[in-house]
Amino acid sequence: MSGEPIRVVLVDDQDLMRRGLHRLLELEPDIEVTGEAASGPAALALPTLADAHVALVDARMPGMTGVELIARLTAERPEVHALLLTTFDEDEFVFGSLRAGARGFLLKDASPETLVAAIRSAARGDTVIDGQVASRVIARLDDPPPQGPPVQLSAREDEVARLVATGASNQEIARTLFLTEGTVKNHVSAALRKLGLRDRTQLALAYARRG
Repeated sequence: MSGEPIRVVLVDDQDLMRRGLHRLLELEPDIEVTGEAASGPAALALPTLADAHVALVDARMPGMTGVELIARLTAERPEVHALLLTTFDEDEFVFGSLRAGARGFLLKDASPETLVAAIRSAARGDTVIDGQVASRVIARLDDPPPQGPPVQLSAREDEVARLVATGASNQEIARTLFLTEGTVKNHVSAALRKLGLRDRTQLALAYARRG
């Protein structure tokens, strides 16, 4: 991102929540809140959405849910990485957001440090999975089993995929395995292709489910 600030759009129908997030994020020198919206349609109409890096999206909003908004963003603004803000009892929104293309999800009561780290990770294109929710999501995943013989990843692809499941970025994986970031990206792409998965989030969940 060449040293430019991470531009964030906040989408939540609760004014108090948006104001609190705004005040928290404006304390970070590398993060800039460039827009706020109280609904999905209002978010899509924001002039600053075109230049945003990350959208923090509330799961439950009237008119257009967070999942529906994320699906629109995935289709119309794929460069905007969406994070779903959820509570502990909204697993159905988590499933929907992942299928819609969310970069990840975190709880609304996450610590400020966790929230800021999640925004930075999402801006880099990394997967963000809140550990408190992930185990419940993994337990309820009901994707049909793959047809035919099981897909075999190379030893290195498997190693990279396991680190993706821990939430590690490409840079962190490269340091751990003494590889270049480009090589890590190639291994991730190969694993996604072989397993028939769409993105790092699905790869992380698939490996986390396997243990």
